Amino acid sequence: MQQVKAVVARRKGQPVEVATINVPSPGPGEAVVKVQACGVCHTDLHYREGGINDEFPFLLGHEAAGVVEAIGPEVTSVKPGDFVILNWRAVCGRCRACNRGEPWYCFATHNATQKMTLADGPDAGAELSPALGIGAFAEKTLVAAGQCTPVDPLARPAAVGLLGCGVMAGLGAAINTGGATRGKSVAVIGCGGVGVASVAGAALAGASPIIAVDIDANKLAKAQEMGATHLVDSSRVDPVEAIRAIARQAQPGADGADVVIEAVGRPETWQQAFYARDLAGTVVLVGVPTPDMKVPDLPLIDVFGRGGALKSSWYGDCLPSRDFPMLVDLYLQGRLDLDGFVTEEIKLDEVEQAFARMHDGDVLRSVVIF
Repeated sequence: MQQVKAVVARRKGQPVEVATINVPSPGPGEAVVKVQACGVCHTDLHYREGGINDEFPFLLGHEAAGVVEAIGPEVTSVKPGDFVILNWRAVCGRCRACNRGEPWYCFATHNATQKMTLADGPDAGAELSPALGIGAFAEKTLVAAGQCTPVDPLARPAAVGLLGCGVMAGLGAAINTGGATRGKSVAVIGCGGVGVASVAGAALAGASPIIAVDIDANKLAKAQEMGATHLVDSSRVDPVEAIRAIARQAQPGADGADVVIEAVGRPETWQQAFYARDLAGTVVLVGVPTPDMKVPDLPLIDVFGRGGALKSSWYGDCLPSRDFPMLVDLYLQGRLDLDGFVTEEIKLDEVEQAFARMHDGDVLRSVVIF
């Protein structure tokens, strides 16, 4: 057992604070990771606001990279000293998805068995709920060994740690879920961190045109930096008609983009995505809706008549052991600009201010550096 500093959300809607926590020595199948960098993701804010569940107190942070410090019994996948990216889907290898050769859909992903606890304050001893089973706004964290993916140690932790959630979700939504490739057109509705990552994924796959849609000029400019060939300000024009016009110019007769990625998580933008895709095209929902949102009232004949596929993307349908090392190699080759997602580097006690900047749309990612 050791004590470290970490960012904790003690109560719903209250500002987070830096607290001392207890990190157990790793048990069977577990590892302790010394965190080097951790991105500030909107999911962490959801936790603080009680938007995911009410299992307070939360240990926040999950987009992280660091070095394995210690491993427990039965761990063979990593060793002390390995540079790893943390992931929130430790594949079980035994569920029905894994058994049929689709481990990226694993239905029984797992986390560390032991609990980290608060070491100070009136609720000292309380068990912490780590965000997405990771809890990496901490100098050190306890995870399942399967949540550690070894990658090239030459990579910059602040950049590659973002593959742990938002950037991988966007890249994978385009490449894995949407099947973007050469000869296909892609539109991305919503150009926050995940949406811009979807643009980058489409560019990496060779898709063209790549149409970025947002109401914020700064976000559209960032999307252009990451590979968007066309920009649509949906506060000024009808995005559906704009996407159709661009797709038709590239492919005469097209009735929309081949792949449309909705990265907002709202019914109205999902409906735009539905009507902005070409016949037999694919819609990918990667934006996270709230529990009260409903699928728009669509004529069933439109669903039937347009064909294609309506998909949701879980973590970019990634397999960390397959995708993380490949993407890190592309980053080190200069073919994937992960540094471009890092807007600012901050200290552990600046997470609350980073939440405010993220809420205002001023950053793609703030990253805590340890």
